[in-house]
Amino acid sequence: MSQVLAASIEERARVMTMAVVRAAEKLGLSGKDLATILGISEPTVSRMRKDEYRLEEGSKAFELGALFVRLFRSLDAITGGDTQVSNAWLRNENRALGGRPLDQIKTITGLTHGLAYLDSRRAPL
Repeated sequence: MSQVLAASIEERARVMTMAVVRAAEKLGLSGKDLATILGISEPTVSRMRKDEYRLEEGSKAFELGALFVRLFRSLDAITGGDTQVSNAWLRNENRALGGRPLDQIKTITGLTHGLAYLDSRRAPL
C-alpha cells in the first residue's frame, strides 16, 4: 500500500472519530450511551475521546459512527444548532419513533429510523 493511500485512510479514520466524539459531546451522551450506539466498549470510547483510538474504515463501528454523525447533523440543522432543543428532542418521548430517540438509536434499526425521521423533517416534499 502506498504511503499516500495509508495517510488517506488514517485521515478518514481520524476525521470520523473526531466527528463522532464531538457529536456525542454536543448531545451530552455518556460514554456508555455512545459505546452502545457504536457497538464498542465503554473503555474504547474513553480512548477515542483521548485520541488514543480511531474508528477503522470498513468496520461496523465506523459505519454506525457515520450514521450517528448524519443523525446529529440533521438534528442540528433542524434545531438551528440549539443544543438544548437537540438534547430535549433526544431525551423526550417521540410517538413517531415509538419512544425516546436516545433509547431508539442504540439499535441499528432505531438509528436508521431516527435518521430517516429527521431527514424527512429537513426536506419535506
